[in-house]
Amino acid sequence: MTTPTHRNALALAGLLAAAGVTHFARPRFYDPIVPPALPGPARFWTYASGVAELAVAAAVAHPRTRRAGGLAAAALFAAVFPANVQMARDWRHRRPAQRAVAYGRLPLQAPLIWWGLRVARSADDRD
Repeated sequence: MTTPTHRNALALAGLLAAAGVTHFARPRFYDPIVPPALPGPARFWTYASGVAELAVAAAVAHPRTRRAGGLAAAALFAAVFPANVQMARDWRHRRPAQRAVAYGRLPLQAPLIWWGLRVARSADDRD
């Protein structure tokens, strides 16, 4: 039987997996928001973050690794915050709808971090 806690974890895993796949399907969207302070080409960081999202999604999806996966999800959401800041900075002169997307990503990180921590806290070691 699927519990609400299990469904919550699978929803987070699904979000992370979908985001991870888009890093490979549409890397040109992500390349420009890679903060320029990071060493190496932006495409490396686009793919690396996609791999990280897919790995964390797998960890969250499996009950035995869910606690660590939830913590990793929270850390990942915090780690990508600078890219969201970069996007908001770069898109500040775009059309209002695009600015709303860029600015909306900033406060969205807090509930995503909370979600990862909630999944980690609710993980059942017996699963």
